[in-house]
This record gives sequence, structure tokens and C-alpha cells, in this order.
Amino acid sequence: MRRPSASLVGALLLGALHGLAFAPVPFPAWLLPFVQIAAFAGLCVLTWRSASVPRATVLGFVFGMGHFGVGISWIYTSLHVYAHMVAPLAIMGVVLLSAYLSMFTAAATSFARWVSRGPDAPAGVPTRWTALLSTVAMATAWTAAEWVRGVLFTGFPWLNAGYAHVDGPLHGWASLVGVYGVAFLATLTAAGIAAFVMHAKTQRGAGLPLALAVLICLLGAGAGRISWVTPHGDPITVRLVQANIPLDDKFDPAFIWQGMDAHRRLAEMPTANGRPIDLTLLPETAVPVFQDQLTPAAWGEWVGSAATAKSTFVLGVALRDVRPDREYFYNGVVELDGNTSEDALVAGRPGHRYSKNHLVPFGEFVPPGFKWFVNAMVMPLGDFDRGAPRQRPFAIAGQHVAMNICYEDVFGEELLPAIRPWSGDDDDAPEQAPDDDADLEAGATILANVSNLAWFGDSLALPQHLQMSRMRVRETERPMLRATNTGMTAVIDATGNVQSQLRPLTVGALDATVQGTTGLTPYARTGNAPVLGVLLALLAFLTWHRKRRKAPAQTKTARSARRS
Repeated sequence: MRRPSASLVGALLLGALHGLAFAPVPFPAWLLPFVQIAAFAGLCVLTWRSASVPRATVLGFVFGMGHFGVGISWIYTSLHVYAHMVAPLAIMGVVLLSAYLSMFTAAATSFARWVSRGPDAPAGVPTRWTALLSTVAMATAWTAAEWVRGVLFTGFPWLNAGYAHVDGPLHGWASLVGVYGVAFLATLTAAGIAAFVMHAKTQRGAGLPLALAVLICLLGAGAGRISWVTPHGDPITVRLVQANIPLDDKFDPAFIWQGMDAHRRLAEMPTANGRPIDLTLLPETAVPVFQDQLTPAAWGEWVGSAATAKSTFVLGVALRDVRPDREYFYNGVVELDGNTSEDALVAGRPGHRYSKNHLVPFGEFVPPGFKWFVNAMVMPLGDFDRGAPRQRPFAIAGQHVAMNICYEDVFGEELLPAIRPWSGDDDDAPEQAPDDDADLEAGATILANVSNLAWFGDSLALPQHLQMSRMRVRETERPMLRATNTGMTAVIDATGNVQSQLRPLTVGALDATVQGTTGLTPYARTGNAPVLGVLLALLAFLTWHRKRRKAPAQTKTARSARRS
């Protein structure tokens, strides 16, 4: 039996190291950007030194298996511990998903190696641009693969290279070009360093990629000092509730009432200074049944709690709409206060509601052909309809709060419509009541995420999700509120820093004061379009350049054959 080569082992270990660059565990937050750059630079060296394009493809795949095998290992916890899937099938689920995602990393290294010079490339002396072209090819291919991975089959953009740079010298680019732009610049920086180390003594112009890497870091640090927004209105007081309900109890009929009571007790607690809270945010499925399964009296207890606290409650609840064609089911959020009608809550028509648009495959909808896989799990509330892509923010105490639920804040561009200015001609979601506050010209001034991450235990998923929320703030310069069942419940200020946070897997209520902002960052105005345009142009140029370089060599070979 042949032992794996050193390059394959190296690719696997580098991939595993790369997978640890997306949450401050075990490395501290300040070190994550450098871990990502170092691991990716190692992959660049292995790719460029590989003997052929097929070999580079295998190296990219192995790197991906290490990267995703470590980075999304928490899926095993979700499948086996909480969805009660048998261990072998849960392991197979993680391996198969990692293998699928590794196809994108393999495609990236394959293209990068095809463009770059190597043993199977046309003969000739490297030019001063060779190292720079190889650097650009690696970053372009990787980022393009990241984007395809993030949109294909509803997308899985987890562990995008840009998320390793929520802190560090590149974070300033986020407000300009978004996470995909940061990913491109991060991989360009890593590849530039690798190209210089490899070719400093053998190729002219090897210093160009290094100079580009230094320039990217300096400009990123400078951009981080620019603010594109201004404060909107007065700060509001918020309370974020984390009841830490065990997942086995959360949907158990014997414990549902105790769970809701636990949430209401935390929401009702008096504040330290005796002043009321403007917004009390409770997690996803704080009410873990459909709204019409609670009686008006049961909803009356929530209304009474809001009246006691003199606060507006925004809480997660499963929503059922009965329409002439059929019943519709949503993973949703509703707003209520001490004056809300209990009957309106039962009907799912409170003053304001939000219905989740981007659903989780297997957890919230069943992809075609995978019913057998879902049947192997125990998944409550597992087949929802999609809410409208654009829904009005909640108007609370002079601020406009744009809701998203759990997985949705992984898709940065999908949060932008709520931030952009609204007009009287904008249509609300059909299931949504119009907002009484017409002052929405500024768009959302605060982002809010409600999640139930109990599905993933005490795993990397929790701090990884917090890092992604911080990237959303870096992109938009809107503060983010995060209310979760088990963690990470936190307030992120408009600069992207965690203002305050509850410890995971604890019971508590986090009180804070939050200042909303108005104005649009360049990324909030344009979304991913500029970065995608650059990637497409570079892919076209690199392909043209590679074919153009090969054609003269083939002509020269043909001429030699005729002469002989």
C-alpha cells in the first residue's frame, strides 16, 4: 500500500489550519488573519510546485477536506446528538458535504495551476510578469469558486476566506467591497507573499506580488479609519434574552410552557436603573409552536409581560397563514407590546412581522431527492415557505430595525435591500401589515439577528457565526443585535466590535444602549456586482493569456517537425 506523499499530507494539514482561522478558538482573534494568510500561502506553494494540473486538482481537494472537515465538524453534533441520526450516517453526512465543498477548492487550484507556468507549460524564460500573473490567477480562481459555492443550490458560504479578516489590516476593505472582495484581497496577499518567497532568486519581477500585498494591507488599514455613516436619532435601550433552553426540551410538549415562561421572566426583569427598555429581543422560536396553537389567553401572558416591562417585544415564532390556495408556514418574528390584540397574534397579524426568506436546506426545507435523508432525522418545524425577499424594518423608538433569522446573516448581499432607502412605492411582503411609521427614507438603522444555535452544542459554529455577523456590520456600518437561545448573544457596535456579550450556554439578559446609523457604505450601494465584474474580467483575461501563450509554442513545435 502506497503511503500518501508529503505534499498531500501537507495540503491536508494546511487545510485543517485554514479551517481554524474563522473563530477565535483556539487562536486569538488578532491572529486569525495571519493564520489564514499563512495556510493559504502554503497551498499556493504546493499548487505552483505540483507536477501537473491533475495533481494540483487533487491537492486542492485534499486541502478542502482538511479545511471543511475541521471548520464544519459541528454538523456532526447537529445530525447525531440533536437530530438523532445514527453516528455512521451522521459521519457520512459531514464527509459527503466536505467532499462536495472541496470540489470548489479543487476547481480553484486546478485553474490556478493551468494558468501558471510549470513543468507542462510552454517552454520559455519567465517574464517579469509571471509571478504576478500566477498570484492574480490563484486569488481570482479561489474567490470565484467561493462565490459559486455561496450561491449554488441556495449556497453555503460558510468559511469564506474573507471571514478570517473581520479584524486585522484588511478589515477596512469590507465597507468598500464586501466579504468576497476581502476574500479576493486576502488570497491575493497570501499568494503574493508565497510568490515572492518562491521566486525571489529565480524570476524577474518577483517583488511585484509582494509590493502589491503590502499595498493592499496599507490601504485596508487606511480604509478602516473612514466612516461612511452618521448617527440616526437617539440611542435606544435594548435587552437581549438568552434562556439557554436545552434543545431536547425546547420542542418537547411537556416543557414548551416552561421554556416560554423562562423567556418571559427574563424579559420582565426590572433594569438596574429602573428605566424601561425600548426593545426586548428574544431568540428564534422563543414560541416553539405555530402562533395559532396558542390561545388568546396564552398570548395575553406575553402581552401582559410587555406591558409590565413597558417595552416592545420582538420574538421568534412559527407562523401559519391559511390562504384560499393552501396553508403557508413561515419561520418568523412578531412584534408586540402592552396594547397588542391577542386575537391579532393568534391570527398571525400583529402590528409587524417578519418571515424568513433564506431557508436552511434539510433543516427548514427538503431539497428534491433528499426526503430519505430528512426522514433519518428528528426535525421539528422542518418544512417552511419563504418570506418575501424585501420586508420593511420594524419601527421602534425612532430606529428602524431590520430582522434576519439565524442562517440569513451569512448572506451579506441579501441584507442590503432593507438598509437602502424605502419609498412609498415599495411593496411590503403580502403577509405583512404596513408600518405606521412612514419615516423610512433612511432604510434600516439597526440590524437584528435571532437564532437558535442549540443545534450545534458548544462548538465552533457559535463563534464562527458571531464573526460573520461582525462582517455584516463591517460591510454596512449598521450595529447588529444578536439574541440567541444558547449563544452567541451580543451587541455589535457600528464599527464591528463586540460592545457586550453573554457567555454561551448560560441564562441571562443583556441590557445595552445602541446608536442606530444612517448612510450607505460603497458596498451597501453596489453589493457584490463590482467584485463579480472584476472576477469575470480577470478570468477571461487569464484564460485568453494562457491560450495565447500556448499557441506560439505549438506553432514553433509544428515548424520544427516540418523542418525535420
